Amino acid sequence: MTLSVLPLDLARWDEAARDGLVLPVFKDDRPLRGAAGLADWRLCGRLSRLVKTHRATGEAGETLLLPPGRRLRFSRILWFGLGDSRGYSDERFRGDLARIAGVVRAAGVADWALQAPGRASGLIGARRAVEIMLEDAALVDQPVTLLEDPAGQKDIAELLRQSR
Repeated sequence: MTLSVLPLDLARWDEAARDGLVLPVFKDDRPLRGAAGLADWRLCGRLSRLVKTHRATGEAGETLLLPPGRRLRFSRILWFGLGDSRGYSDERFRGDLARIAGVVRAAGVADWALQAPGRASGLIGARRAVEIMLEDAALVDQPVTLLEDPAGQKDIAELLRQSR
């Protein structure tokens, strides 16, 4: 896997255009947090309106393909419902990651950015998320950009230094 890290910062997103923005969202994460919250802000609340009108729920297995408009430097937005946040575990993370990677591959998304499932809610640490991602054979030949806060960036950099 070709792994890069991009800060949770809209100005930096503007500098680094990608094919897809992947937004994993729990059904009980309201208001939207992390990358989903930033994307919603940039889209003038469009994601929140989808939630409010029940067109997007965050239920487990939900997948939506959305146009980014002119306000985000991604070709497309992929929304993935993760279900209830209670009891989120490494096993659920692996399953969510496998589903996301499968859909992204089937959609022909060449280069994608995501905030790892559970990171916006603090249910999984940045280091643990990357450890699991590095173990995933489905991601071996995928270029993935992680959207991460400063503390998470530090943990990821330390982990990658140690693994070399």
